[in-house]
Amino acid sequence: MSQHPSDPYLTPRTTPPARSLPRRDMQDTIRGSFPLPATAPTSRPPQQSLELAQRYELLDRLGVPSVANQDFDDLARDMATQAGFLYGFVNLFLEEQTFVGLHQPPADSGYVIVGRTMSRDHGWCPEVMARKKALPLHDVHASPRFSGNAVVDAVGIRSYFGAPLIHDSGTVLGTVCVIDPEKRPLSDARRLRDIVITASAQVMDHITHAPVR
Repeated sequence: MSQHPSDPYLTPRTTPPARSLPRRDMQDTIRGSFPLPATAPTSRPPQQSLELAQRYELLDRLGVPSVANQDFDDLARDMATQAGFLYGFVNLFLEEQTFVGLHQPPADSGYVIVGRTMSRDHGWCPEVMARKKALPLHDVHASPRFSGNAVVDAVGIRSYFGAPLIHDSGTVLGTVCVIDPEKRPLSDARRLRDIVITASAQVMDHITHAPVR
């Protein structure tokens, strides 16, 4: 991956920044575990609470961990490598967006280092969850609808490609996505979209057929 010296977020520095992606409370913390709630959260609309409860129940039944996991990290790395993106995520939508799989530049690279959680209100994955299909953004600034986003300012993102993780039951568990500080040519959008769609199928196959380490 080429360097991007013109981007102020990506200028090499002696001590790279360590931050979580934007959260509702904007605190840079990394959560260690996500215990199953005894009841569906009451602070959300009934439909969202029901979907969240169904998500927790299915993940528990499948034995899928809701914390950082090497299998999912490997899948995030492979997806990002195929796409040529700096960051890759396997993202479960729990109380927060929870990156059980994460690939990013090394800590000493000078690039922004992100944490494992983000508010459910930030980023473009909520849109993927709502539409239940892939979202290709070769340049997030090409559409006013997607350019105004806290992640753009926090990490300097210019391109995003994401796809939903949908179980056979119809439950949407989360997303896979790749992000990068460089925009991509429109001519490459189909290839990149296909990479994340394939990765989402691989993650779901792994979840349903393989023991997770």
